[in-house]
Amino acid sequence: MADPKGFMTTPRETPKRRPVDVRIKDWREVYEPQSFEHLQKQAGRCMDCGIPFCHNGCPLGNLIPEWNDLMWRGYKSEALDRLHATNNFPEFTGRLCPAPCETACVVGINRDAVTIKQVELRTIEEAFGFGAVKPMIPDRLTGKTVAVIGSGPAGLAAAQQLTRAGHTVAVYERADKIGGLLRYGIPEFKMEKNILDRRLAQMEQEGTRFRPGVAVGSDITGAALRTRYDAVVLAVGATQWRDLSVKGRELKGIYQAMEFLPWGNKQALGEVETPPINVAGKHVVILGGGDTGADCLGTSIRQGAASVTQLEIMPQPSEERPAGQPWPTYPMIFRISSAHEELDNRIFGVSTEEFLGDSEGNLRALKIVETQFVNGKFESIAGTERELKADFAFLAMGFTGPEKSVLIDQLEVELDERGNIKRNDDFQTNQEDVFVAGDAGRGQSLIVWAIAEGRSAAAAVDRYLMGESQLPSPIEPTTRQLLV
Repeated sequence: MADPKGFMTTPRETPKRRPVDVRIKDWREVYEPQSFEHLQKQAGRCMDCGIPFCHNGCPLGNLIPEWNDLMWRGYKSEALDRLHATNNFPEFTGRLCPAPCETACVVGINRDAVTIKQVELRTIEEAFGFGAVKPMIPDRLTGKTVAVIGSGPAGLAAAQQLTRAGHTVAVYERADKIGGLLRYGIPEFKMEKNILDRRLAQMEQEGTRFRPGVAVGSDITGAALRTRYDAVVLAVGATQWRDLSVKGRELKGIYQAMEFLPWGNKQALGEVETPPINVAGKHVVILGGGDTGADCLGTSIRQGAASVTQLEIMPQPSEERPAGQPWPTYPMIFRISSAHEELDNRIFGVSTEEFLGDSEGNLRALKIVETQFVNGKFESIAGTERELKADFAFLAMGFTGPEKSVLIDQLEVELDERGNIKRNDDFQTNQEDVFVAGDAGRGQSLIVWAIAEGRSAAAAVDRYLMGESQLPSPIEPTTRQLLV
C-alpha cells in the first residue's frame, strides 16, 4: 500500500486551474502544472482498503491501488506498466473521464476520495516525458486483416490491441483526420490535439494503418470491405443526435452541438480564422446541461459571445449524494465544470416551447416555460412562460444511437430495440465476421466504457480469427450485463 496514514494526514487537493480571466483568452488546457512531489502525496492517500471498490467503479478494471502505490514510491516505469496493462489511452481518460472510480473510492465513504484521475494522468505524462512510452511492435504477423470503421476511443483501442496481436489493421474515418469525437468533439481547452497526435504516432509505428477521408458505404462498400478483410469492427459511435421538434426549429441560428464544436476546434488550431458558426458578440442559448453543453459554453466564451445561457429540463441536483444513489454508485449531484467556473448561467427545470424568429427568418429568442415532473413525465407550469433572447441556439441533448447509414444496410447487420447495432456476448453481429464496439452497440456512454469495449471486442475478433486469444478482455460475457 501507499502511505499508511496518508488518507488521514494529507487532504485531497487537485491541480489548480489557470485564472479565468487568463484562460478564456486562449484555447489551451485549463490546468496549471503540478509538482511530482505534490502528486506523490496525493497518491499516498490510497489506503489498504482490503476490497478496492474503485476497481468496480472502473469499467476497464484499472489496477488503481497498485499504480498509486508505485507512484508514491517513485517507481514511474513500473507504475506505467500497471497503468497500460488495462488502459491503452490513460492520457485520454485522465482528462476526459468523469472518474466513477473516485465515487467508488473507499476513502470517499466519509472523507474526500483519492485523486485517482489525476494520478493516472500524471503517471502517463511523466512516462511520455522521460521517453518510456514506446511502440509495441508485434514479433510476427498472422496474415489476418481487420478493418476498423471509426476512429474514436473504441475504434482506436480495438485497432491497437489487434495490431499488437499481429494482425494487419486499417482504421477508416470519414473525417479529414483520425480521432473521431476526440478530435472534433472535445474542445482544445479540455484536451489539446497534440495529445491525440502523440498517441496516433505510436500506433502508426506499431503498424496500424489509418485511412482518413474515406466514407465507408460510399467510397468503399460494405461488401467490398468484407471481401478485402477477414473481419470488420464497427466503432462508428452513437452520432445520431437528439433533435427538438418544436415550432420555429427551421430558423437560422439553430444548430446541433456537433455542428458547432468542430468549428471551434478548427479555430483553436488556426485551421480557420473565422468559422462559419461564429458567436462573437452574439447571445447564445444552449439546450442541455451535460458535458456537451458545457463544451459549447466554453467554446462560446472563447469565441467572445455577448451572453451564454444554458438550459436543463431536470431540476437542479443536490450537492450531496441522493439517498437512492449511495456509495459506491456514481451519484447525480450538482457539479461545476471548468466552463461553469468561467460563466455559470444555468437555468434548471425549464423546457423550450418555441423558437421565435425575426422577419428575415433568423432566430431572435426562445419561448421557455418552467416544468415539473409529474407521473413519470414533464409538465409545463402554467403562467411561467417567458422569452429568452438568443441569436444562436445549440442543441446538446445527447444522442440516440448510430446513424442509420447505407453501410448498416450493406453489411445487413441487425439493430436492437433501442436502434443500436445488435451484438452477442462476443461483440459479434448477426454477420459472423462483423463485430461492433463502443457506443454503436452500447448506446451513448463514457470514454472509459468505449475503451473497455474496444479492448474486449479486439479479444473477441482475435479469438474468431485464431481460435484463441491472449488479449485481455475487461468485459467478460458473464459480467457484461451486470455492468451495464
